[in-house]
Amino acid sequence: MIRGGQERSGFDETCEALYLTSGYVYDRAEEAQAAFKEEIDHFVYSRFGNPTVSMFEKRMALLEGAEACRSTATGMAAVFAALMCQLKAGDHVVASRALFGSCQYIVTEILPRFGIEVTIVDGTDLNQWEKALGVETRAVFLETPSNPTMEIIDLKAVADLTHAAGARLVVDNVFATPVLQHPLEFGADIVVYSATKHIDGQGRCMGGAVLGSAELCNDILKPFVRHTGPALSPFNAWVLLKGLETMELRTEAQSNNALDIATYMSGLKGVAKVIYPGLTSHPQHKLAMKQMSAGSNLISLELECRDGEDGKKAAFHFQNALELIDISNNLGDTKSLITHPATTTHQRIDAEERSRMGIKESLVRLSIGLEDVDDLKEDIAQALETI
Repeated sequence: MIRGGQERSGFDETCEALYLTSGYVYDRAEEAQAAFKEEIDHFVYSRFGNPTVSMFEKRMALLEGAEACRSTATGMAAVFAALMCQLKAGDHVVASRALFGSCQYIVTEILPRFGIEVTIVDGTDLNQWEKALGVETRAVFLETPSNPTMEIIDLKAVADLTHAAGARLVVDNVFATPVLQHPLEFGADIVVYSATKHIDGQGRCMGGAVLGSAELCNDILKPFVRHTGPALSPFNAWVLLKGLETMELRTEAQSNNALDIATYMSGLKGVAKVIYPGLTSHPQHKLAMKQMSAGSNLISLELECRDGEDGKKAAFHFQNALELIDISNNLGDTKSLITHPATTTHQRIDAEERSRMGIKESLVRLSIGLEDVDDLKEDIAQALETI
């Protein structure tokens, strides 16, 4: 996370160099021809590759324990590229139901437009996975912990079923981060990240990453990314390199804060339910602690509502009463943030499906930052008192 992938220029700079260039020059026309035919190692165009972006990709691969990495402009570009680069009309995809709203849109709305059959399963039910994977399948997609209900999916069990069906397992590891969970160790084939979240961690820029085997990243994914154009900008790659240097320290401190706050909120009046993988009250706590080294910095909670009371009203009132924690749909930031998934990240999903996903109107999602934990507790307590 500090020195991985570093390539110094002839100036021997300490900090990684920022190469803000769209193109590259050649000494001779024959050299340009050889570069485009990949007969020599030479950058040809920053949509294809860039020295700063390359350093970020190498560092991410080292951190994840993957053979290779391809970066993208955003996390959603990473998800779409990881799936679409390996799919064609007539293929079958299986995905978990509990997904981030935009991921769910790709799986349920975009893929079927290209003649791709999609089966949705409840991620915690291995019987549903086994049934869905009883037919030939090309790709499987899931996130664990899920956004925002913190469902934990058994990675090894699903990976085994995926491979038996001849498919590749794609895991969105954003909530767990590459620090707290290593899906490749449990049999995943591809790991995707929104680098916008914990990797940057300071609300500055967007980016994405897809990690896996050299064959997948270089032979299958690279042509798709090159020719469809979701390239990560060199400036954003440079910012993300700086973020990686402190990510482990931030993630561990934020996770410790989150566990403290989740424990504290479990006994507060006005809180109906705290959903956090690090608590023994979580239904998949043992599995979470088997797969993750900590519960992450994300907490979801359901607020208490009187009979007939509008859950959204309580959620809005609570958010509006907070004085320190900011209302924002981002996560993984050093600043603590809160959002109401039913009206933000998952608003386009109809109410019935949100209910099946466990996203109630009274549910809010907290991303715990690096503020003093007692200040955060005080803010939460005073906001609850106003409801």
